[in-house]
Parts: sequence; structure tokens; C-alpha cells
Amino acid sequence: MNVNIQTVHFNADEKLLDYVNRKIEKLTTFHDRITKIDVYLKLDNVVHTIKDKVAEIRVHIPRHDFFVKASSKSFEESFENALDSMINQIKRQKQKQAA
Repeated sequence: MNVNIQTVHFNADEKLLDYVNRKIEKLTTFHDRITKIDVYLKLDNVVHTIKDKVAEIRVHIPRHDFFVKASSKSFEESFENALDSMINQIKRQKQKQAA
């Protein structure tokens, strides 16, 4: 499994990158054929005083691509929300395949 983490409009510290990597590892428990995961951490509304933290996760599985996007006031919260949505998508896909 190839994990690619990109940050847009800022440089992430090691703590945030470690956090993302630790959480991403959990996805392998929901699907065993994940080939690639792209994580994008972005600062939205950079021109305004309120900076929204956006997390996007794209998971590549043979014959399927999953994509989720979440935003909040912290990257950790955005990433958690996106990860929960991704887990739900993967579970639903596995249930469809089993049916």
C-alpha cells in the first residue's frame, strides 16, 4: 500500500504527519486490496481571517476509487471526519460485493 500525503498552502509538522499515518493504517483492516491512498491537507479561505482546515482522502482499490472531503477548524478533526466517511464507504462497497 502506497501512502502519499500532500499539504497545500502550509508545511505540516511531524506530529500531524505521524497522526495521519497512524490513522491511515487502520484502513487496511476494512479492505485488504488497497493499492494507494492519497491524503491532501489544505488551508481554505486563505484570504479571509478564518482559516478552514480541509482534509481530502482518496483510496484506490482495484476497480474502485473512493473520495471523501471534510473541513473544520483543525486538521485532526477534519481528518477524523473524512476517515469515518471513508470507512463507511469501504464497508458499504464490501457489503455490495458480498450480496
